[in-house]
Amino acid sequence: MKGIEFAYPWVFSLLALLLVLAIYHFRWSSRKMPVASISTLSELEKIKPSFRSRIFHLPFILRLLAMALLIVALARPQSDLSWQNVTTDGIDIIMAVDISSSMLARDFEPNRLEAAKKMASEFIENRPGDRIGLVVFARESFTQCPLTTDHAVLKNLFASIKVGMLEDGTAIGMGLANAVNRLRFSDAKSKVVILLTDGVNNQGSIAPATAAELAETMGIRVYTIGVGSEGVALSPTGKLPNGKYTYDYMKVDIDEAVLNQISSLTGGQYFRATDNNKLRSIYQQIDKLEKSKIQVTEFSRKGEEFLPFALIGLTLLMLDFLLRKSLLKSIP
Repeated sequence: MKGIEFAYPWVFSLLALLLVLAIYHFRWSSRKMPVASISTLSELEKIKPSFRSRIFHLPFILRLLAMALLIVALARPQSDLSWQNVTTDGIDIIMAVDISSSMLARDFEPNRLEAAKKMASEFIENRPGDRIGLVVFARESFTQCPLTTDHAVLKNLFASIKVGMLEDGTAIGMGLANAVNRLRFSDAKSKVVILLTDGVNNQGSIAPATAAELAETMGIRVYTIGVGSEGVALSPTGKLPNGKYTYDYMKVDIDEAVLNQISSLTGGQYFRATDNNKLRSIYQQIDKLEKSKIQVTEFSRKGEEFLPFALIGLTLLMLDFLLRKSLLKSIP
């Protein structure tokens, strides 16, 4: 906590009443003291004041301090580390990742999907000022993480994606349309989709070209990445009852014409990644995108700090009560 602010500062005007009470008390108590005429002070000087007379004013002082603390509590002291708006350089990015079974092909280390997750995490770490979200697709598509600046959460969700989360297939159009929808209400001047796939659109009710036109209409730039080596790759061909996949060498088939069409229409660029190093290089190129300013609102609940003041005030009142009922009971 860097400091304290008060929700009701006008309550402090009540402190003036405490000053009036203090003046009245000390004047009243001085007048109430008994007066006696004596001829000499020599004998009185030998008499030391008792302990009870020394603490005669202590109950009132405790009461005064208690009321002051309760007034502070009524003013509602609060921590001031909340409800702040931060303007930061960055863009809004949705990463759309293919999680169909072909992403388990082993022409990347250890396979296409794990390599894509690793390189994407590195990309996210290098973009601390951006809001980034994650969409996954196979036969269907869903949002794994909406736009966020909490990159730790995003990377955890990225790490959790795996083949089998969705029914198998490759719905590139659906994945792109979902990503575009996530950017529909973005107020960033620069909006980007990074779409990564290793196949051909063979599922979904939305054609890739239709989704690309939608992105172009909304001013969303789409960068497409085709992952897969040239020629053939050791790819999954079936799934055993124990959940493991069988593998064989299959021809790498990426619909580069469609991916080029999507990126060209939206002002983006198509990249072909044939191994881990090439994929890392592609993300580094995308990392050089222009940046614009977005506003990030960080919400946090205001901390109420009145409780310590109230507790100390009530403790002082209790101490005042105990003193008046014990040590100072006989003093009017």
